[in-house]
Amino acid sequence: MANAATHGRVTRGRGRSAPLLMVIRVVIALGLAVDAYVHFILAPQYQQAYPDGMGGGTLFRIQAVAAILAGLYVLIRGSRLSYAIAALVALSAFAAVVLSVYIQLPQVGPIPAMYEPLWFFEKTLSAVAEGIAGVLAVVGFFLVPRKDTALR
Repeated sequence: MANAATHGRVTRGRGRSAPLLMVIRVVIALGLAVDAYVHFILAPQYQQAYPDGMGGGTLFRIQAVAAILAGLYVLIRGSRLSYAIAALVALSAFAAVVLSVYIQLPQVGPIPAMYEPLWFFEKTLSAVAEGIAGVLAVVGFFLVPRKDTALR
């Protein structure tokens, strides 16, 4: 009985799931790109209340940069670490936007209070993109074989 290796078939998880993982990586990167775009375009109006300090606009710009970096990292590497970082960035942004609609979040140190009890197009678009990217990043994390856990 010949084994799979003699017939050129890949029997490890990565070979079977490689095309799926590539699609997941692209969708995660696109979701994080939408997140970054929305945060960059909304940042100026959220900074007005804190023109010289840490305001919502500054937080939005930080989130946008983090989303870009996480999206590029998962797109380029596709390692478990990159999926974990993408999940952290996307799901933390998703949690922040949802919580800020339903709960009046108090100021914490230099981070301003956040509360805006309404949904509008850009906010909804960002939340959907963050949610999809976050869930797919968690899925990707578990699909990547454990041998790829080295920090890269």
